[in-house]
Amino acid sequence: MAAPTAESGRPSARVDPTRSRSGRLPVPPPYPGRVPVSVPDHPTRYDLDRSQLGALLDGEPRYRIDQLWTGLYEQARPLDELTTLPQSLRSRLDADLPLALDPVHESASADGATVKWLWELRGGARVETVLMHYDERSTVCVSTQAGCAMACGFCATGQAGYERQLSVGEIVEQVIRSVQRARLPDAGGRPRRVSNVVFMGMGEPMANYDAVWGAVERLQGDLGISARHLTVSTVGIVPGIRRLADASLPVNLAVSLHAANDTLRNELVPINRRYDLTTLGEACDDYVARTRRRLSFEWALIDGVNDRPSDAGELAAYARARRAHVNLIPLNPTPGYPTRGTPPEGVRRFRDQLLALGTNATVRQNRGTDIDAACGQLRAEHEISVGAPTRRR
Repeated sequence: MAAPTAESGRPSARVDPTRSRSGRLPVPPPYPGRVPVSVPDHPTRYDLDRSQLGALLDGEPRYRIDQLWTGLYEQARPLDELTTLPQSLRSRLDADLPLALDPVHESASADGATVKWLWELRGGARVETVLMHYDERSTVCVSTQAGCAMACGFCATGQAGYERQLSVGEIVEQVIRSVQRARLPDAGGRPRRVSNVVFMGMGEPMANYDAVWGAVERLQGDLGISARHLTVSTVGIVPGIRRLADASLPVNLAVSLHAANDTLRNELVPINRRYDLTTLGEACDDYVARTRRRLSFEWALIDGVNDRPSDAGELAAYARARRAHVNLIPLNPTPGYPTRGTPPEGVRRFRDQLLALGTNATVRQNRGTDIDAACGQLRAEHEISVGAPTRRR
């Protein structure tokens, strides 16, 4: 961050949220071990850390930062509900730190168990967030990039290309907005509490590692979501996996595998040409050894492509070597996208083959098919048309 410079003429009416009123730079973050978070040129409400937000409140009583931080994070309340703050201060904060997510579309499943949002960000990029209620938990699936550069052969979002990174605040706000929605009574008349966050929405989290990790620290330290209930996914960015193995919080790792031989994975997941299965396996082994956390492999079942007995055998061998759990994902249909997911009977057969081969495997429950709740589907409905991977025999 550059040093402040003297200004001539009439001062700007807009406050720079990264500086105090006196022009002093914020003091270092008060949380030992936290990674400093870079601030976007136009920060939004949840981009600033506590010290930066305190600098914005320079000249206010010192207790105001406690009131504001508690309200925004511990209570996860909208700014206009923080009535402990004067109306004039709330109005200034609303102008200086606007919300990042402008709702374009919201849909809910018939039973209310799944809610999906399509948001528009500054500059016009769009991302999605999904809130899923289960009997024992409520989980938010967040996006980390607008679009994706990984070009996976079965993924509509990846085929559509990359637009930009999300900031810490844009990621965190997806969780905050979901927390607020979960408080509304469900079909049974009870509010719900968000307990889990998965970084499995649009984008490749490891390609935006610093912002993702900044969001992880904010969610764990300030929203109170246990690190063991946070899961970061990747298609196999090995440097990111190695950074995660050395990180300070024991988050979970999910690798989107989808093929366990290099020939097929090169086609489905092109990053495999850079980090092949051997290299990826070594990074996963290192992660497990360092963190002692269970590794999981995600496997989107594509009809006639990766659901054959030979695929089950290759996957079982790769997973058993790492004591990994396999999540089988029936591929949701995407408007304009011709790839077909494996039929239900084929999904069960593939699971049973894995179990018979000594591999722990579960079938992920399809959520919100009636509201296009799979990654990229709401956006794909309006914007994306791509080709399909080759069927194999």
